[in-house]
Amino acid sequence: MQSDWTFIGLFLIVGALIPAAAIVVSALLSPRKPNPIKDSTYECGIETVGENWVQFKAQYYIFALVFLVFDVETVFLFPWALSLNQLGLFAVVEGIIFIGILVAGLVYAWRKGMLEWV
Repeated sequence: MQSDWTFIGLFLIVGALIPAAAIVVSALLSPRKPNPIKDSTYECGIETVGENWVQFKAQYYIFALVFLVFDVETVFLFPWALSLNQLGLFAVVEGIIFIGILVAGLVYAWRKGMLEWV
């Protein structure tokens, strides 16, 4: 029993050390020679004209996140739909509740105007 927890502990330690080591190595090896040209705003090789700060609509990101949530939830529904005739009543009711929560989220996003692409 103790050996199972040892492997889990080692996995967590290694899982934390690898990203930390990557961040430390990149901080140590990255070149640091700042100058005004490097710090200027650059986009597509064209000099910026006017104000660098532009208010950006976050609605596009919200639309993408709503799509991603419903896309991932659809992946969870696929195995449930394939084995629907082998499931008991409890699993069918749970699936219906899950679909109801998805529909409620869709209605909420629709009423909030998150699905308008304007």
